[in-house]
Amino acid sequence: MSNLFEVKDKAVVITGGGGVLCGAMAAALAKAGAKIAVLDIDETAAAEVADEIGTGQGQAIAVKCDVLDKESLESAKKEINSEFGQIDILINGAGGNKKEATTSPDLSFFDLPSEAVRFVFDLNFLGTLLPTQVFGKQMAENGAGVILNISSMNAFRPLTKIAAYSAAKAAVSNFTQWLAVHVCQNYSKDIRVNAIAPGFFLTEQNRFLLTDEKTDELTDRGKTIIDHTPMGRFGEPQELIGTVMWLLSDAAKFVTGVVVPIDGGFSAFSGV
Repeated sequence: MSNLFEVKDKAVVITGGGGVLCGAMAAALAKAGAKIAVLDIDETAAAEVADEIGTGQGQAIAVKCDVLDKESLESAKKEINSEFGQIDILINGAGGNKKEATTSPDLSFFDLPSEAVRFVFDLNFLGTLLPTQVFGKQMAENGAGVILNISSMNAFRPLTKIAAYSAAKAAVSNFTQWLAVHVCQNYSKDIRVNAIAPGFFLTEQNRFLLTDEKTDELTDRGKTIIDHTPMGRFGEPQELIGTVMWLLSDAAKFVTGVVVPIDGGFSAFSGV
């Protein structure tokens, strides 16, 4: 059974790898024997994750990379190929929301600045599409590979206030299904494309919406989320790992084009 979930010696690229959730994925995959390229626009954050992996005797490199700049992505690919010789897995983890693209008593929907909305949409959708073009092309040439996108519960159940983020993550889910079909029909049936849709995990991107910045107490929005999550709590980063390992390994060899919720039951609960 353990061989089903084998990722040892696989070369894994993780964009947004300096973040809380993707950092946890990077550490877990390294512990399982994978070689990790931690990509992030924040070079310091990427280095911290890679160094921590190295301290635990794992293999990782930190690569500064802008997922919205194809030249930056191509440069990252060269560096990774030079270090690891190949790329087997891509996790498109770069993404997030922006306060200026979030409605509030002080900022109505009708006044949302287009540049803020564009930033959020580009970061989440183009920030998934462009790395897939660069790293996925190599998979197409090799005839094998696994791509894992990071969607969101917002793609299943659009939330109030965050129109841009919800729309962008819905686009990621749709793109995941489209790409899964496209690569199978045009390149190789040994390239799989799936996504996970995390529910509510406290990150730097959503903390300002879910907790009070001064007291760290739950906001009304945070309380509503907990009330509508049957498990009654936010998720922990480590609770993504089992699903991620399944989707990246041969345990999911006949699984492609799916978006898996990891949400403590939020998507199943009607509120009644």
